[in-house]
Amino acid sequence: MTSAARGIVRLLNTADGRLLCLAGEVDREVVDRFLRHYGREPARIDAVDAGSVTSWSPSAVELVRDHLDAAERAGRPVAVHRSPEVERRPSL
Repeated sequence: MTSAARGIVRLLNTADGRLLCLAGEVDREVVDRFLRHYGREPARIDAVDAGSVTSWSPSAVELVRDHLDAAERAGRPVAVHRSPEVERRPSL
């Protein structure tokens, strides 16, 4: 039996556009679950909300970076809301 995930990654449709939302402890298991559900191709997003992230793995950083890089290549600005944990990561 595996323990329950303590983090979440979701794509949400909001009035302001499509949001990549991360919260809690975003570890490899959480990222893998997201990739199984949504696929590996970065989604078109308008914003990233990582304001509730308490910890995250290198795979979580890579997931967000992939989405931001895809948006940049397409010429789309993406707003990023960061938690203190995310602020410590210079890659975003």
